[in-house]
Amino acid sequence: MELTNDLILRAARGEKTERTPVWLMRQAGRILPEYRAVRNSLSGFIELVKNPDLAAEVTIQPVDILGVDAAIIFSDILVIPEAMGLPYEMIEKKGPWFPNTIKSEADLKNIRIADSSSDLGYVIDAIKVTKRELAGRVPLIGFAGAPWTIFCYMVEGHGSKTFSNARKMLYTQPALAEKLMQMITDSTITYLKAQIEAGANIVQVFDSWAGILSADQYEQFSMKYIRQICSAITDVPVTAFAKGAYFARKSMATLDCETIGLDWNMDIKESRELVGPNKTLQGNLDPCALYGSNAEVEAATKKMLDAFGPDRHIANLGHGVYPDIDPEKVKVFVNTVKEYSTTLRNS
Repeated sequence: MELTNDLILRAARGEKTERTPVWLMRQAGRILPEYRAVRNSLSGFIELVKNPDLAAEVTIQPVDILGVDAAIIFSDILVIPEAMGLPYEMIEKKGPWFPNTIKSEADLKNIRIADSSSDLGYVIDAIKVTKRELAGRVPLIGFAGAPWTIFCYMVEGHGSKTFSNARKMLYTQPALAEKLMQMITDSTITYLKAQIEAGANIVQVFDSWAGILSADQYEQFSMKYIRQICSAITDVPVTAFAKGAYFARKSMATLDCETIGLDWNMDIKESRELVGPNKTLQGNLDPCALYGSNAEVEAATKKMLDAFGPDRHIANLGHGVYPDIDPEKVKVFVNTVKEYSTTLRNS
């Protein structure tokens, strides 16, 4: 299906665009009353993720309401460990919880490499429904968690500031860690390929806990596996986003991907120098900037756009939008990107 708006795809490929494309991480839900209405009609988050029609509905809401240039499928990075045989629960106001975790070699016998068609068919169906309902208005982003981030949850069993159990395994059982990481990587590659076959136009790999590793460990226990994923995805553009991995930007420039996501602590000029001219950069407004007044949001957005320049940039936040952000402030951000980036190109 031909896309009416393909700005994000063109920007990812380094082509000239009439303005800077814009979308937000975690745009599908969280801030929108329309999302909460759908969510409250169900038992919880996981039921919504596993209902293709409703997942498609909340995926499309920010396109209609906020005016973003791409939809991102409503799902969760933790569908991968569940598909591998390690189910999770989503505890309200606390986050994910895994009743069972990986502690030893013996635990690997209880998990498997995920089968995308049987274990993750609900996500694939949601993508197909979303594509039909979008009718070519904007591209659809597919995604998965990076193997290191998924590993953290499979070993730790819940969110953490330090993920000390996961990091401990890197020191005490590195062979086990690498074996599990490879299983996650293999599962993720087949999963992303299934998303693309179902209609995803671009995919993003989220390494949410990249910043808790040292530079050497990040290369060994994360970049090695992200590299495999990027090299395996050849049909659509790939974005790699590693939160907190400021030390890895030069290494990320060697990934076989089109776009590198920046968090809000990564200096834009320095990042461009480290990454070089042949990758698109995505980001990186501080999500907390959206707590400011309309004028302050507008000023911060313009400052960001000036720093990135008109080429090879996809506007976004430096992490996901926070749930108590006013949707009207998000609209100011989105509209400022559209209007100001158009003006810059015409001036």
